[in-house]
Amino acid sequence: MRIDNRDMSHDHPDLRRPDGTPLRIVVVDDEPMLTDLLAMALRMEGWEVRTAASGLEALQVARDFEPDAMVLDVMMPDLDGMSVLRRLREAGNLVPVVFLTAKDAVADRIAGLTAGGDDYVTKPFSLEEVIARLRAVIRRSGPVRTDDEQAILRVADLSLNEDSHEVIRDGEEIELTATEFELLRFLMRNDRRVLSKAQILDRVWSYDFGGKSSVVELYISYLRKKIDVGRTPLLHTVRGVGYMIKSPQ
Repeated sequence: MRIDNRDMSHDHPDLRRPDGTPLRIVVVDDEPMLTDLLAMALRMEGWEVRTAASGLEALQVARDFEPDAMVLDVMMPDLDGMSVLRRLREAGNLVPVVFLTAKDAVADRIAGLTAGGDDYVTKPFSLEEVIARLRAVIRRSGPVRTDDEQAILRVADLSLNEDSHEVIRDGEEIELTATEFELLRFLMRNDRRVLSKAQILDRVWSYDFGGKSSVVELYISYLRKKIDVGRTPLLHTVRGVGYMIKSPQ
């Protein structure tokens, strides 16, 4: 299998999920060398990648990984790409799919797109072409964030600049420690979503405190003193579940 990677470049803005985390891509092909090369190229883009060597494995990975896009080979030994896509769509999974196949007949392209695929790449291909097509289908499929967008999060009269680390509420600048900033950023990226203590520990501290989740309560109290005291509260506790930030009704 020849794969042309001469045109690999990184002069484009980085795409990420709306919450700022890396995009998730699944690569499905029964040729290990091909999946390894594609996975390596996609990881160089800063994306999270999972691979699958069969159609049935692809369905399992798609359920567990919840990808933002999938590169899917048409010809596989157990369940072909068209059948994989059909099962995904029947299950309500609308993940964008770029078909990968050695077939180049117009009829095959039409069959893939008619089945619900979003694009079609014929082998041999360039890695840059696959990446470009993935970027295109991901942009079309829903909201993504790019590096060239202004990195400012807003909830009501509270704003957080992810680049300058400035936090302002109602025109007043608020000084936060690095950990307080990361906690507030995580909450604001998930506006109106309840986050459990375990989720916050994993995302903000990247560490399993093994029952010492009181650190979350402590830092929430720090934030409340700086963000909410004397103002309409934005930070809320959902008893038995976790914490959330939301605009006042």
